[in-house]
This record gives sequence, structure tokens and C-alpha cells, in this order.
Amino acid sequence: MKKVLIIQNKRIGDVLIASVIANNFKAKYPNSEIHLMAYDFTEGVVMNNPNIDRFISLNEKELKRLPVLIETIQQVRAEKYDIIFDSYSKTQSRIICKFSGAKMTIGNKSRKKLGNWGYYTHPTRPLKEGTHICGKAIEDRIHLLRIADNFETVDYEPHIFLSEEEKKEDWLSKYSDKKVIVMGVLGSTPQKSMPYEYVAEMCDFIAENYNVYIFFNYAPHQKDEAMKIYEMCKHKENIILDIYPKTIRDFIKVMYQADALVANEGGTVHIAKALGKPTFTIFSPYVNKAHWASFEDGKFHKSVHLLEMKPNLFDSFTYDERKKIEKDPHELYKQLTPEMILPELDTFLKGNL
Repeated sequence: MKKVLIIQNKRIGDVLIASVIANNFKAKYPNSEIHLMAYDFTEGVVMNNPNIDRFISLNEKELKRLPVLIETIQQVRAEKYDIIFDSYSKTQSRIICKFSGAKMTIGNKSRKKLGNWGYYTHPTRPLKEGTHICGKAIEDRIHLLRIADNFETVDYEPHIFLSEEEKKEDWLSKYSDKKVIVMGVLGSTPQKSMPYEYVAEMCDFIAENYNVYIFFNYAPHQKDEAMKIYEMCKHKENIILDIYPKTIRDFIKVMYQADALVANEGGTVHIAKALGKPTFTIFSPYVNKAHWASFEDGKFHKSVHLLEMKPNLFDSFTYDERKKIEKDPHELYKQLTPEMILPELDTFLKGNL
């Protein structure tokens, strides 16, 4: 029996994407034992996944403390893993791999010339470009998987596993007289958030042209900012505010009962796709769409990006360029105007409602 650890120290969407490693490994080796190590707030997205035998919870801030990191390394060594996949390759996870005692550790080399100090037994680099409709981010995880073994048949799609009891929970029955569009009014970070007035204009457009409810979705700490957008909206009677999912798992149950998602690019988009819901995604200018636009066919899953509207805006879209834009993308985001977005959104809604 093989014992496997997957480390994914990042956000919710990244953890869901990393679960494809577990899904495919367990499919080939059903008797294997697979653990997933990730930040505590991400557990809901992989809960009930039969391919993950144990979730190892980490606190993001605590892991940066040396005593906690050392304790984590000791815990990993005690497990005696055969294989460790480090799917994001942060400093802490690289150090964990280096001192893990695992027979095989697989992760990406550092971009820094002096940053590769034997962290992995099998170091690699991300793919230069993606070739599959799943998007490069998922392909990079599958690339790590294939270094460990020969996986000819691969399931690229992340999956969310809801219990029958969860599916029956009453979240949106109060609004069952119309279809419900979940609206991600804010990105997971300020850099991924559209200008507020643009979001309000999109909500008004939906309310004026479609007989639907709009479910405002935002993180708990974003409530004050979300209410600023709400106050800008003309058709408040179409907006659902009296129901709020307090956890990621609760959001998943709401999304399961809703009809579509319109949102800034982020974890909620990956959740909706894993639930088989149509998605319309607005990408921040600094995000490389080729990496994160998974399973897009222009109909069921559709997105917009400033570079598609203004292809000559940048001469290149390198890693260094994206990092510069990431520091202050707001001015570029303002160039992705509602006039550009609304015709694409209208086509998406007509095709999926």
C-alpha cells in the first residue's frame, strides 16, 4: 500500500484543483492512503471526498513560525510517506519536503537561481503552456502526478462531494419562484475585485433583463464593502441578502441549489464548475487567463479579460509583468468597462437561463 501526502498551502480554489491528484491516484491505486495538508479554512471544499483519507489542517500564520514548522516536519516524518506532492511549492512546504524522509518528493523548482537546495527527490518545472481545456493550473498538477507514475487515463475535473442530507438542506426554497444567480460581488483579494460601480451596473442589467434573483456572495470580512455595492444598485428588490452562508461548505450547498454564477475569478468559480453550474468569470488584468480559465467553451463556461478586449495593451504577458500589474491593477481594471462586459454576459445568460 502506498502512503501519499499532497501539500497545497494556498487558497480554496487551489486546494480544490489539487484534489485532482488524489482523485487520479486513488483511481489507479484504490488501496493507497492519501492525506491532504492545507490551510484550515479550505477544508470544506474537499470534505466527503472519498479519495482523501485524511485532511491535515494548518494555520497559515502559525506555519510561518519556526517552532510550528519544525513540529509539522516531525509529524510528517512520523507518517513515513512514500510520496509527497508539493503542488504549490512555497518556502514552508519545500522545507517540509526536504526533511520529510519520504521516498519520493515532487515539486517545482524555484525561479531563483540560488533557490534549489535539494528540496525534492524529483524536482520539476511547471509546463511552459497548457494544451488541455482544463487550464494550465490543473495541467501542472497532473504533470506532478505523472512524474510519480504512468497515468495514461486522467480525470482532469475537480469534484465536490455532497452528502444526500446536504443536498436536501433548505437554502433557497424561499426564492424558488425564480431562478437564482449567485453574484460574486468582490474578488478573494482587492486585486481581483472589479470597480464597485461596474458590479452594480452588472446587477442592474441582470435585474432589468432577466426574471431572476441575484444572490450577493462575499466573504464575512467583506460585508461592509459588499453593502457599498448594494447601495449603488437600483433594483434592490431582486437581491438576496437575508441568506448568508457562513462557511465554505454552506456556500457550496447554496451554489448547488442555484442556477448560475457570475463572479470575479477565484475559488467560487472553481466550486461552481465542480458542481456542474454555468459560470461567467471576470478576470483581473494581472491574472493569466490561460492558467485559470478551466473548461471554458464560450457557452456553459465563459469569461472576459481585458487583454481579449485590448490585445495590444501589453507587448508581453510575462511573470515579471504580471507581478508589476498585480501591485496596482485598479487602473487597468477600470478599462474593462461594463460596455465591454455586458454584451458577453447577455449572451451567456441567454444561453444558460
